[in-house]
Amino acid sequence: MMKFLFILLSLTIFSLTSDAAIYKGQRVFVKKCLKCHKDGQNFVAKYKKKTWKKWMKDKGKPLAELHLKNKKARKSWNYFSSKKYTKKSKHLKQFLIEYAKDSGNIPACN
Repeated sequence: MMKFLFILLSLTIFSLTSDAAIYKGQRVFVKKCLKCHKDGQNFVAKYKKKTWKKWMKDKGKPLAELHLKNKKARKSWNYFSSKKYTKKSKHLKQFLIEYAKDSGNIPACN
């Protein structure tokens, strides 16, 4: 009986945890976004959570479209049209929301 409860509790905990990780999103931001958005944490804190959520819905399609329509963002076109972006967008979303203007959080330099 105790084993059953332990297994049930473990499965519940694992299923409730989010698969997105803020530190992975920060890594994506540093590797891919700082090339153009050099002001880093100031750029992330420029927008509120609501705005980041809007841009990152549907695996980040609105943010990708925003970049793909902008000729100044030509350097990032390959990344935003790749499967790598859609795969890692959940992590980037977590990072952007965690350190948004209205979150009160400041990212550490890792």
